[in-house]
Amino acid sequence: MTTPDSSSAGTPAEATQPVPVAASTATENTVLLALQALLSIIIVALFIITFTVQPFRIPSASMVPTLLVGDFLLVDKQTADRDRLPLAPGKIHRGDVVVFHFPSSPSVHLVKRIVGLPGERLHMHDDQVFINGKPLLEPYAVYRPSEPDSFRDNFPRLTSTDPDIDAKWWMQLRHLEDHGDLRIPANNYFVLGDNRNNSEDSRYWGLVPASAIIGKPLIVYLSLREPESDDRNTRDDRRAQQPGLLGNLRSLARWHRALHIVR
Repeated sequence: MTTPDSSSAGTPAEATQPVPVAASTATENTVLLALQALLSIIIVALFIITFTVQPFRIPSASMVPTLLVGDFLLVDKQTADRDRLPLAPGKIHRGDVVVFHFPSSPSVHLVKRIVGLPGERLHMHDDQVFINGKPLLEPYAVYRPSEPDSFRDNFPRLTSTDPDIDAKWWMQLRHLEDHGDLRIPANNYFVLGDNRNNSEDSRYWGLVPASAIIGKPLIVYLSLREPESDDRNTRDDRRAQQPGLLGNLRSLARWHRALHIVR
């Protein structure tokens, strides 16, 4: 009879000993917690963007000096009169800067200032807005020197038109004009750019329905400079103005406008 060679066979304890799982369990828990945190951040971000604030960029100079080309805004969407908002909407007042869907192309977003309210009578003459026959004080409005424009400067003027005016608005304007005033219908607003002589606004394409208003800009969270188009500086001048990485960072953005409150 032969006996098994104990040196060539493993012991039962060695054959059935489980692999340690403490380290792998800790790793799985860490990954799970990270995914839960990421999911929570995404949900909060989607809620904020859908119901509270939304980022927008300023592409034109129509609101200079209030808003500059390259400004990035956070817009308060709670001010819009929408039934879908979970919080009580705010009211739109004269002088408010608002972001809205362009009536002629709703996929386009515009930003202008509320000047005329529903039910009011409005006209413009010699760089002055009149509401119900009284001049409106507008410290934010800028009338920069430009070529005379009888339609733009004396609105509403039906004896002359402008090649930039929307044809549909031109026809509607003839029904809303009353003894030299524009009658603003219910649930509509008359908006203007602060840069009055360089803005296509309600004068050119019509009124903004209340339902088209997205919200009010809260702050400028970033402002990027436009690329310089002036090539008069020499190569050495440009090097002196932008000393290395720090100079490039300074020239990239208007850092003094960060967190600027929009009024």
